[in-house]
Amino acid sequence: MVKGTSLVHCGLILLSLWLCIQSVPISVDKTKEKPQVEELESPQSAETGLHYDRYLREVIEYLEKDPHFKEKLKNANMDDIKQGKLSKELDFVHHNFRTKLDELKREEMNRLRMLIKVKHDIQGGNGRTVDHQALLKQFDHLNHLNPNTFEVDDLDRLIQSATKDLENFDKNRHDEFKRYEMMKEHERRERLKTMNEEVRKTEAQHYEEMKKKHADHPKVNHPGSEDQLKEVWQESDGLDPENFDPKTFFKIHDSNGDGFFDENELEALFTKELEKVYNPKNEEDDMVEMEEERLRMREHVMNEVDTNKDRLVSMGEFIAATKKEEFLEKDEWETLEQKPLYTEEELREYEQHLVNEELDINQKSVELQKQREELERKQEELNAQKIGLQQAVEEMERIKTETKQPGAAVAGGEPAPFVPGNNQPVPPGHQQPDVPVPGHS
Repeated sequence: MVKGTSLVHCGLILLSLWLCIQSVPISVDKTKEKPQVEELESPQSAETGLHYDRYLREVIEYLEKDPHFKEKLKNANMDDIKQGKLSKELDFVHHNFRTKLDELKREEMNRLRMLIKVKHDIQGGNGRTVDHQALLKQFDHLNHLNPNTFEVDDLDRLIQSATKDLENFDKNRHDEFKRYEMMKEHERRERLKTMNEEVRKTEAQHYEEMKKKHADHPKVNHPGSEDQLKEVWQESDGLDPENFDPKTFFKIHDSNGDGFFDENELEALFTKELEKVYNPKNEEDDMVEMEEERLRMREHVMNEVDTNKDRLVSMGEFIAATKKEEFLEKDEWETLEQKPLYTEEELREYEQHLVNEELDINQKSVELQKQREELERKQEELNAQKIGLQQAVEEMERIKTETKQPGAAVAGGEPAPFVPGNNQPVPPGHQQPDVPVPGHS
């Protein structure tokens, strides 16, 4: 899940509609004090979920260390940032920080190269056509044609990529939760098919009872409404609801004191409402659904209150929202069980998709089994050839050894005669002439 807090704490929350900006007055005189390059620790803020999340947060945190860039950021507006005007200020960032940014980029390039190689090997190894264009998109957030230095174009690409990617994050999260709910229902129906009639009726009855029990909860106030905030004011803050003051409420719940409600601080305001519906000890309450409910509440308030769409709620925005007619909303908040997430037709399509996936996996499994059997057969042939070759070599060595020994057998099996003083054997069928012996006639 996307957490805007990660970027708020960095001071530069991604320079776009979906990235929040926090800056403070600059008291450092750059001409009198030389910036010290510090070792950048692992980012402590929550992850954005982007595949280049670490690189993004480290770049932001290091840029925020430069006094000149911080000062320009303070006076920048969202349009300037999106149009790349702030990126040009990178040319004035101190050399020590630029050197560190160069290092960060080289590390990111090495990481991406390894990632691309692994993906390429996996796709190629599975016999799938490698989509090189999709692989190259992994580099969209930086200029890979210049792999060694971090330039204006790299910052501009990082801003544009993160803006585009985070815009789709909430939608992707909703789609993921919808698939989760359909899978849960699919698995429930599949379990019912394995039961006999009596057990199936009992299970179906239990399921309906759990649904009714979950839906039987106190009224959930509209997130961001007067009733909802006053409830927090009374139960969490221990204050009289009749003395509710928006400005005081904001200061109490701006936990980091930066003058903004970030996404985590907003979500914390909905805890009392969520506790009316969800309890981790109850069988009927799904904690995954509770988190989805919390995020839906946060999105609702952001849409109503965050007028400049920077994913932060300033005190001015908050006070202005309390003066709107919507702030007096008395209707109950529509929780997840009251609003179906999918239709029966969508569920059938999803189940068909699962069937197709299973068929595809089974087909690949059969193909892999055939490949394995073929490899095993070829291995057996190679082993047999190896044994035969080894036996032939041993036979040749044996024959070679025997032919080098005196009296070695010749063709036909008879030992070859030897002439004294002559090591050469007499050819078969050739009679040795008589040799006179001294002292004999």
